Order: sequence, then structure tokens, then C-alpha cells
Amino acid sequence: MQLFKTLLCLLLPLGAFAQNARENQRRVENNLMPWVRFEGRAPMRFNIEERLKALEIVGVSIAVIRNYKVEWAKGYGYADKEENRPVTTETLFQAASISKSVNAVGQLKLVQQGKVDLDEDINVYLKTWHPDTSRGKITLAHLLSHTAGLSVHGFPGYEAGQPRPTVEQILQGKAPANTQKVTPLFAPGEKLEYSGGGTTVSQLILTTVTGEPYDQFMQREVLDPMGMTSSTYRQPPGPEKAKQLSSGYYRDRKRVPGKYHIYPEQAAAGLWTNPLDLSRFIIETQLSKEGKSAKVLSQAMTQKRLTPYLNEEGALGVFYTPEKKWFAHSGDNEGFSCTYYGSVEGGNGLVIMTNSDNSLIIDEIVRSIGEVYGWTDLMPHETLQPAVPSDSVKTSCPGTYKMNDQQLKIQPSGDGLVITFEQSPACKIYFTSPNTFVITELPAMFVVEKDAVVLKFRGREFRHVRQKD
Repeated sequence: MQLFKTLLCLLLPLGAFAQNARENQRRVENNLMPWVRFEGRAPMRFNIEERLKALEIVGVSIAVIRNYKVEWAKGYGYADKEENRPVTTETLFQAASISKSVNAVGQLKLVQQGKVDLDEDINVYLKTWHPDTSRGKITLAHLLSHTAGLSVHGFPGYEAGQPRPTVEQILQGKAPANTQKVTPLFAPGEKLEYSGGGTTVSQLILTTVTGEPYDQFMQREVLDPMGMTSSTYRQPPGPEKAKQLSSGYYRDRKRVPGKYHIYPEQAAAGLWTNPLDLSRFIIETQLSKEGKSAKVLSQAMTQKRLTPYLNEEGALGVFYTPEKKWFAHSGDNEGFSCTYYGSVEGGNGLVIMTNSDNSLIIDEIVRSIGEVYGWTDLMPHETLQPAVPSDSVKTSCPGTYKMNDQQLKIQPSGDGLVITFEQSPACKIYFTSPNTFVITELPAMFVVEKDAVVLKFRGREFRHVRQKD
């Protein structure tokens, strides 16, 4: 029987496999779904073009990996709507914090070359700036795993034409840097605390040890060997890539001034790439882990990169889903959002990149891909019981609420209510008890109180107080 199946597969025309890929693509495009389902009601399904319009997202690009190959890739919407340039599979996006994943490969290439040691005090390699070590010795492994205890979560970047700081000025927090200096918050190795500042320290280590610009080393030693030949860490990219670059957009669909921000924090946020190139990065990681490829790192070094460090949540440049079946990273720059997942086994994965700082569509696409391909553990949904709001809540709830400088507004719409956040489209409200509701766009619970609406999200509470009309 097995021989028969093998022969049958050999006889099938290649077009049959292409047709299957097209069918999967079509199903994904028409199967976007929110984080929540309601008991007794049919699951909501959205079309990708409809969601781009409803969520006011300018463009998105997707690639799906199956059995160590890109099964399909496609762009939707606009790379720049003012210039009427559509997103294609070659359109480049800012990878934001996904830059850290690729940076880790470059750092481990230095380790593999014997130029640095993962567990050595980083001050051995640094010359122009040194971190405060009063809390303990910091190593490269600490930097790549976000366990160095260093400050500065992320970076806003710099508008075109603004003065840009050196890496040393960024770490020192000195003008023209627009972030605080990088300092120790706790002892290295104590816990995981995400730090773009720590990743920027690794950038300085690389340039100090190699004596060459960060983007040049990464292009020659990492990007090009993995086939990521369209990608670049150069900030800003050279003029030859101008027509490939997407422009970033805010939630109100206004373009970022100068089209995009520039990130001298290259290792932490400076990679320009697309889903096709990131797919090559994922596939090479998977093959190298299994000893089937070594374009940049050996099997042993890739396995070290993917080995959880300190806890099961993260390794060197990657994070894991709770059941540890997928390694992943996401990112958000000014006007850009993105994510990737690669399976630990089996050679599967996906990449989604948008030129919008509204990332709501990304999770919906991930759920669609997960359901179509049977990877339902990627982004599980939650089932809730629908309810009818109390009469008092339904009549008193509409109004404007504020928390510091953040505002939300609840208004009647048809026979229900909608909630609007600043610079975001209106979202339909679904009550799950007489005084609690959810929206499909954000996995959060809203509690209606007498003079406030409390947003509960990821274990935190945000109290918005009613404003007088």
C-alpha cells in the first residue's frame, strides 16, 4: 500500500500541488477570525480585504511555510497608498523587534568563529562604553536572552532629517538620543526582562570585535548566506531599494512623516525585510537544528540558540509558545507591525508583516492559518456566553471616558453599542454579563462601573473615568 501511495504521488502533476496551495490560500483569505466565539452562535469569519478596510490597515504581506518550503506568499493593500504602490511579495517592511532574532544568529556566528564567548564578561570586548556591573557580570548570553537586567524596553526611532545618535550616545542616553541611558535594573540572570537596550549592547560588541559596520557584517555573514538577499540592516536603506520600501502608517491611516523612522539601533529594530526572506530564515533555522543545513550556524550552535535560557519562555533571540511547539518573535516600530512562527518540528511556519501600527489583523490571520492548516495551538480562541446588558447599563454606558491622555468613547449604533479608541475605527460591543462586555478586535474584558469603564488586559487593569459632556 505504501509503495502504491508513493508511486501515485510521483504520477500526480505538479499543478495539483499548486492547486492545493491556491486552495489553502483562498481559505486563509476568507477565514479570518477573532479571539472570541459566543456560545450558541456561529463563529465569525472575515475576508482579509474586508478586514483591511474595517480596521483601516493600509497593507499586509503573508507567507506560509509547509514541510520546509514556502507554500504560498502574497501581498494585500498598499505599500504606499499616496503613491498608489501595491504590496507585493518583494515589498520590504520594517521587521522591528524581529531584528533581534536575526541579530542573535550574527552574534552566534562570532561565537562560532571564536571571536567572542557566550559566557564571558562583555566588558572584555567593549572599549568605548561599559555597563555598570555593580549588580554582577553581564554576558552575551544574558543580552540575547533578555536576562541581563538592563533597562530600555524599545526605541521610537528618528524622523528623516533629525540628528541621529551614535550607538554610544544611545547607551549613554545623551543627545541626540531620544531614550534614557541603559542601566542595570537587577542582577544578571535573575529573571527575563525584555530589553532593546541590551540588544543594542550586543550591536556594539559586534562592531567593536569585527571593526566593521554592523549592517555590512550582517549582510555578508548572515543575510546573504541564508538567501535573504532583499533584506538589509542599513539605516536608512540605500536608494536602490527605494521602490521596494513600504511606508509606515498610523491607526488613522496617516502616513508616518518622512514615510518611516530611522533606527540606528539596528540590532534591536533596524532590519528591513519581507515574509519571503524571513521564511528563508525560519527554514534555515529548522534545517540547521536537524543537521540538514549549515549556511550560517552549525547544528550544535543552532540547537544552543533554540535552547531555553533561564526559563522555558525564551532562548537566544527567540520566544516560545506555552507548549513549546513553536519558536516565534513579533515586532512593532513606528507605523509597522509583524510576527513570525516556526515549528520546532516538521518544518512549518508563517510570517505576517504590515505597514501599520494597528496589529489587530495579525492575530486574526494567524488564527485563520492555524485552522486551515490544523495548527490550532498557535492562537487558540476563547468561548464566552453571550448576555443581555441591564437596562441601566445600556442607557448610562454611552459617553466619553479618559485615563491620563487616553480616551475611549461608547456610542449607540443600530440596536447596540460601539466603542471607539483614539485614532481607531468603531468596534461593536458584545455583552457577556449585565455589566461586562468584550470586542472581537482585542482580547480584553471591559467592566462597566457607575463612573468608569475598566479595561482588563493581560493581568492589568486600566480605569477610564467618565468625562462630563
